[in-house]
This record gives sequence, structure tokens and C-alpha cells, in this order.
Amino acid sequence: MFKKLRTVIYNVSDVQKAKAWYIDLTGNQPYFDEPFYVGFDFNGCELGLHPEDETVTRGNQSIAYWSVDNIEQCVQQLVKKGATILSDVTDVGGGIKAATVIDPWGNAVGLIEGA
Repeated sequence: MFKKLRTVIYNVSDVQKAKAWYIDLTGNQPYFDEPFYVGFDFNGCELGLHPEDETVTRGNQSIAYWSVDNIEQCVQQLVKKGATILSDVTDVGGGIKAATVIDPWGNAVGLIEGA
């Protein structure tokens, strides 16, 4: 099911301040820079900055995303095994789909297809 760790997303209260902080920290410029998402590429692994929304609570500000081949099938399999859907499968553009489930122990597990 899981192919490799692909993306870590940090939910932040101020995307522009967080972007500036990570640029200063790493010396890298984002490869994708929009108000709804800022993406950095670090040797093939993505660090994403995402504005906080109603799904973010203390303790789930960051989510690691596992690369998968069939995201809909993976979500169904995880739900059958006791996970609950936090963010259902969403087309995030460029042929990429993402979803987040909560495992039975409360951990946010991200899934990403097409990245």
C-alpha cells in the first residue's frame, strides 16, 4: 500500500511568515508559491506549508503523506481497518490527489497520489 514517504505538510497560522522563515533557515526558494500552499523540494521530499483550517487542532499541525497508487482504494482499506476520514480524497491540482485519515490511535496519516 505505502510506497515511500513523499510529503510533510506543516499547517501554519501565517503562510507568508512561515515561508520567509523556511527560506531563511534553508536558503531554498519554494518551487510552488500560492496563498493556499507553499511547497519546497528538499532532495525529492516535499515540505508543504498550508494555512490552518477547521481540521487543524493542537497535535495534528503536521502530517506526513505516503505516496500511493490508488488513493480511493487505500482510503477504503484504511477505513475498513478502523481509520476515520479527516479530509476525504481531494484533487489538489496537477493530477495530484490527497487525503488524510486518523488511525485508531489518533495519528493523522496522509495519502498522496500522482506526486
